[in-house]
Amino acid sequence: MTSHDDARPAARLTVLSGPSGVGKDSVIELIRARSPWTLWLSVSVTTRPRRHYEVDGQHYHFVDRTEFQRLIEQDQLLEWADFAGNLYGTPREPVERHIRLGEAPLLKIDIQGARQVRKAMPDALLVFLAPPSFEELARRLAGRGTEDAQTIARRLAAARDEMASEAEFDVTIVNDSKERAADELVGLFGSRLPAGPLH
Repeated sequence: MTSHDDARPAARLTVLSGPSGVGKDSVIELIRARSPWTLWLSVSVTTRPRRHYEVDGQHYHFVDRTEFQRLIEQDQLLEWADFAGNLYGTPREPVERHIRLGEAPLLKIDIQGARQVRKAMPDALLVFLAPPSFEELARRLAGRGTEDAQTIARRLAAARDEMASEAEFDVTIVNDSKERAADELVGLFGSRLPAGPLH
């Protein structure tokens, strides 16, 4: 990695993507717990009904379909998708504002969303979080114990397609250890996790 002695690297959007079950949330949670100042995590907008424990503006920005359509028409979303009958998208203005402030925005989205961001913001750094192997990914999905065999099979089929898109990304991080993966991801922001053991 190139070092910059005379100036801090300019902030840019980092997009984290990868197959379902690879551990994206675990890596992000570790970074936020150990060094929350390192990044700003983008909050998506959605038409999905808010669950009782969710806070508007923290988990999602909850809007109706009319408002979501207005955001699309006014080019206020970096990317958006229709998933299970609900719309999800990334507001453009907060991301651009944090970049101007010299902060490091992180966006966790699926492969299709990453492709849209590449078109909307070509300077974004696209990071692919990969499992050590497809077999390990299958083991992790089965180990959750929250889904039946048919659902797991569908997820694994989708994961094969997602893993085939790895070459479209700028950087690949292999999640064989969430501590090491978190350290490597933070390193892309021109920073690192605090010294000391991570548990």
